[in-house]
Amino acid sequence: MSKVIEGIKYADSHEWVKVEGNVGFIGISDYAQHSLGDIVYVDLPSEGDEISKGEEFGAVESVKAASDLYSPVSGTIIEINSALESEPELINQDAYENWIIKVELADPSELDSLLDAAAYEKICE
Repeated sequence: MSKVIEGIKYADSHEWVKVEGNVGFIGISDYAQHSLGDIVYVDLPSEGDEISKGEEFGAVESVKAASDLYSPVSGTIIEINSALESEPELINQDAYENWIIKVELADPSELDSLLDAAAYEKICE
């Protein structure tokens, strides 16, 4: 059974966002990393890039497959998790500790359309 964490929002494409103030930390869910298997590469965007909700911002590659990453929110990328460039397997170790990008939120109301933990658990069943 994959781990789902309360207090963060999920997209049905298996990305999560944890909000602190006006900043969203975005990563992939435990379910997604389990489905992918051993992650060998993370294609990261650039800091300063503008992203829109639902838009592709990168990709995760595993020994089994490559999977595009879709942003659950719109905003400006203020930081990338550069540790993932040399250690992409950190996502397999803890998908919620190892966020992929930090975004300054353009429209916090977009969070209302995302799934809470209970709703996300249902789509993972």
